[in-house]
Amino acid sequence: MHIHYISENPSILNHFLAQIREVTIQKDQMRFRKNMERIGEIMAYELSKTLTYKAIEVETPLGIKQTSALAENVVLCSILRAGLALHTGFTNFFDAAENGFVSAYRHHYNNDDAFEILVEYQATPPIDGKTIILIDPMLATGQSIVAVLNKMHLEHKPKEVHIAVAIAAPEGIAYLQEHLPENYHLWVAALDEKLNEKNYIVPGLGDAGDLAFGIKL
Repeated sequence: MHIHYISENPSILNHFLAQIREVTIQKDQMRFRKNMERIGEIMAYELSKTLTYKAIEVETPLGIKQTSALAENVVLCSILRAGLALHTGFTNFFDAAENGFVSAYRHHYNNDDAFEILVEYQATPPIDGKTIILIDPMLATGQSIVAVLNKMHLEHKPKEVHIAVAIAAPEGIAYLQEHLPENYHLWVAALDEKLNEKNYIVPGLGDAGDLAFGIKL
């Protein structure tokens, strides 16, 4: 798997990442969503540099300009519900993309720390020959992302698969490397230290879905 660490070099991305982590700032749900959206925009721009473009001509009021346009059919797919704000940032840049949504959550079947990933809802367009960008703010164990990709039936052969996450743990990256094909791309805005005993990212930021949309039952 090809891994791209976006925040290795200082940029405004690190400013937004700091704000979604900071315990006083993140209490403002609207600001949290907006910062996650901004992170999505920056990630979309960086990812776009690796895609394929075609030469086009555009007519201006004063003449013809030779330029380029995206030559790929892009499908943006986010994992509900936490991925929605990050997804919005990607749609701001890939405005002609098709969009898909898949639900995934940790089911604690014994009411303890053990869990399985349940994927119960999918609304995605056809993906044959298209470039898939799977969007999820947190890569913890990696199990949700693998389960969602399996649910999307990738035997239908998309052109490329990109996975975009805001914050990742090393354990999650290792799990993806073990379970996903080598030609997949993983885009990471920030790499954190580890998972704790409950499989949450440390230092992380908490529950991205709750911070964006409120505490769930």
